[in-house]
Amino acid sequence: MKRTTLAAMALFTLSATSAFAESVISITDAKAFETAPSALAGGGFMQITNTGTTDDRLVSVEADFPRVEIHTTEFTDGVARMMHIDGIDVPAGETVTLEPGALHVMFMGLQGDPLEEGETVPATLIFEQAGEVPVVFNIVKRDMAAHNH
Repeated sequence: MKRTTLAAMALFTLSATSAFAESVISITDAKAFETAPSALAGGGFMQITNTGTTDDRLVSVEADFPRVEIHTTEFTDGVARMMHIDGIDVPAGETVTLEPGALHVMFMGLQGDPLEEGETVPATLIFEQAGEVPVVFNIVKRDMAAHNH
């Protein structure tokens, strides 16, 4: 019995292709706020749900900008600073929310081409386990009333 279980586990591990792994990561409410014409960067936000049984980690984001980074926001003496981080853990069975004032994606190097309401930003999220997961960020109007201050 033990040999059969180990063989089945080995077979499952070998058959767990990237296409299979992608199905355990679900992205919802991917958006970025419109930016001013002079803005050099814009933030991307979303909810990442890991419906699988294995912890995962978002390690990078690729999009058509000079640089795309994963950031967190730290507050020191009431001043918010965005800090680059090397990834975001997405535990099995949990949802991680990227939102203003917290974890977020930074699209850097807008070079005078602002993010405008109604546009979309196609991107690829790279996870340690799930591999590449495509996502489209919808550019939306910044509604300050909807944010907690």
